[in-house]
Amino acid sequence: MTMQVGVGLLGAGTVGGALIHRLIFESEAVAAKTGLELVVKGVAVRDKDKDRGIDIPAHLLTDRPFEVVDNPDVGIVVEVMGGLDPAGELVKRALESGKAVVTANKELMAARGRELLEVAEAAGVSLLFEAAVGGGIPIIRPLSESLAGERITSVVGIVNGTTNYILTRMVEEGAPYEEVLAEAQRLGYAEADPVADVGGGDAASKAAILASLAFGTWVDGDRVFREGIEDLRLVDIDFARRLGYTPKLLAIAEDSEEGIAVRVHPALVPLDHPLASVRGATNAVFVSGPSIGELLFTGPGAGGEPTATALLGDVIMSARERLAGTQVRSRIRFASGCLRDPAGVTAKWFLRLTVADRPGVLARIAAVFGRHQVSIKSVWQEGRGDVATLLLVTHESPEQNLSASVAGLSALDVVSEVATVLRVHSDEP
Repeated sequence: MTMQVGVGLLGAGTVGGALIHRLIFESEAVAAKTGLELVVKGVAVRDKDKDRGIDIPAHLLTDRPFEVVDNPDVGIVVEVMGGLDPAGELVKRALESGKAVVTANKELMAARGRELLEVAEAAGVSLLFEAAVGGGIPIIRPLSESLAGERITSVVGIVNGTTNYILTRMVEEGAPYEEVLAEAQRLGYAEADPVADVGGGDAASKAAILASLAFGTWVDGDRVFREGIEDLRLVDIDFARRLGYTPKLLAIAEDSEEGIAVRVHPALVPLDHPLASVRGATNAVFVSGPSIGELLFTGPGAGGEPTATALLGDVIMSARERLAGTQVRSRIRFASGCLRDPAGVTAKWFLRLTVADRPGVLARIAAVFGRHQVSIKSVWQEGRGDVATLLLVTHESPEQNLSASVAGLSALDVVSEVATVLRVHSDEP
């Protein structure tokens, strides 16, 4: 015997289409495993006549999304339209109407997640967002439920498949950034406007969500420090490889006595670190705590099918709760906490300088670092006649100290250019 629950979808793009295919054409398999008959009652799209590569019955399509939200036959609303508006108001209205909501919208959850979770709690319904971070990787539920009793100290990972694909191609094939980005756009890995991916915005939204769940302190997406990969060049990748590193765009959230620090930026990862071997569009997240040590979650971080799997899991959970008559209360609580100033966060640093190739230059450079309390770990020089390329890796130092050092180096007459400044991820995973 199966029990029926009506599902309405807001959006039918790559992810929404993959979910609709499973709900309509694989319904028997879902019912056999779960005892649930998940019936699509409406699908909101911008263009009802667009060919989506999937046969959606015409009577289910509407270009008025509030019709789906207000449909009395819909018990669960799945939001896969993306963006802040009108997605935010649609989700809020669905929750206030007593409908469960499942979303893959990391931008919305990073910006309004706390508010919407409070609306869901007040209405006694669930707001689930496993698909918002990591595609098909189960990471949200482990953080909010399985690890709720652990004092998590850090979450570090690769959470944007587009940038990881680009960097993998640059490292392995020596292909320039502009060429690989264009190829990623042709393959559908990158959007026509790739700024959210390559500029770190997508990863920052995900980092905010992960930090909020891990530490129990809500972190707004716009408070996350971010740098993208746009300025990475092959010369730096080649030098990094010689020194035993490879570049990755990392999302890093850390909790310490000084407060919570959440940031997204490119970093050089030691070649023997597990994150160094994460290739292509794959995502990987390390979760660390005193009792669990380190847990690694890895898998396909994007794409229609993996993300649809996470969405369907949340739909099934919501349906079971609804049929059981469970008055859902928010499983997530947020306490007050302190966010650290990124300028005080410490890191190791990699610098590439173009300098005059003559005696005394290195001593003057070392003096600048010394004045700003930055300790040099290693130096590598490649001469080219009158000028030389100087590579330096520092010990851990605050960002503000490093910034002051860079300003001092730029003012030296023996330094032609401070060409590259990159963080170096810890030698420990």
